[in-house]
Amino acid sequence: MSKINDLIASAKTFCDRYEKGRMERETVREWVLRLGSYPALQGDRTLSASERFRAYLENDASDDVRQVDIAKLTAILSG
Repeated sequence: MSKINDLIASAKTFCDRYEKGRMERETVREWVLRLGSYPALQGDRTLSASERFRAYLENDASDDVRQVDIAKLTAILSG
């Protein structure tokens, strides 16, 4: 359970900083791509986020891309 709690805390930090423009997309992308496997709900959501950041490699993302990125990060927090 602590592994999931750590994931949620980290995801919140990354999401907040990225959303406020205090963290570059590439930094968030690298973090998401390094996430390991997690059980059930968070596992599906981390996989979805990884697929998203693997598919869209651009560093200077448009607002639309950023909003979808943030939605993927926020989904990790829910559960």
